[in-house]
Amino acid sequence: MIYFRSDYSLGAHPKVMDALAATNMEHTDGYSEDRFSFETADIIRDMIGQPDANVHFMVGGTPTNTITIAAALRPYEGVISPSSGHIYVHETGSVEATGHRIFAAPTPDGKLRPEDIEKVLLHHEDEHTVIPKMVYITHPTENGGVYTKAEFEALYKCCQKNGLYLYMDGARLGTALTWPGNDLSLKDIASMCDAFYIGGTKIGALFGEALIIMNENINDHFRYMIKRAGVLLAKGRLIAVQLKALLEGGENSLYYQLSKHENRLAIKLAQGIEDKGYKLWLPHQTNQVFVILPNEKIAELEKDFFFYTWTPFDENSSVIRLVIGWGSTDEDVEAILSAL
Repeated sequence: MIYFRSDYSLGAHPKVMDALAATNMEHTDGYSEDRFSFETADIIRDMIGQPDANVHFMVGGTPTNTITIAAALRPYEGVISPSSGHIYVHETGSVEATGHRIFAAPTPDGKLRPEDIEKVLLHHEDEHTVIPKMVYITHPTENGGVYTKAEFEALYKCCQKNGLYLYMDGARLGTALTWPGNDLSLKDIASMCDAFYIGGTKIGALFGEALIIMNENINDHFRYMIKRAGVLLAKGRLIAVQLKALLEGGENSLYYQLSKHENRLAIKLAQGIEDKGYKLWLPHQTNQVFVILPNEKIAELEKDFFFYTWTPFDENSSVIRLVIGWGSTDEDVEAILSAL
């Protein structure tokens, strides 16, 4: 079986494994109070151009989202998310379990826009309703879409105008940063977000994300929140060692190289699909390709390829999602194109 179901199906990139092996017998303090964590945090601060940023090493995306949102919000406050947002669709009510409501805003492409936020705010104005206090976005979106700098700035200005935190989920951030034509830099993101994270789990790490908090109100006693949630790892250095191996070198880092690789293969896949006469469900960006196929063709492909059927399209066809990972190869792409 050739794997297109996700971008976290492999272990870790060999260079990440080498870094873990090379540091394995070194004694360090625990709970991310070690030299690897300090060094990696400084690398990240340099990359984002924010020397005073708070950097926390987290085990995965869902706890990062849940803890950050819970730390930021008062008991009567909620978070605005696209209706396709990961916290709304794929996190098993984790945010709601902390006592906070998610306001799901329908969007055609997974991107939030100022008008979407304003519509939510219109209906929550007094003490009889939950107050929206945070805006949650993913970049790239769950559909693979990339925010432009102008779109991001519009969101930032809307949040500033309305006293809202802006929080960005960066599980696949590398593929957005390296997408051809992208004009939104990591430094731009850091200058506009109250908090965001750089995802490692889906781009070369065994596990681990780097959460960057710019707003001190959110960062207040944040390590207590991590500990209370049970994810302040005693061996926290294991996350830092991996992320250092991925991020060291900035735009020349392994993280950027793997992200460019994923985008290159996804472009090849999307173009090949269209050359075969099939239609994409959405305009293609980053490492996820959504294609409309007859249900009979899907059943045929499932014999040799592992992928996710995203949603029915009509009674005879469905949308499938094909994901390129850091370990995907040209041969993988050529194999599925030949099978179409």
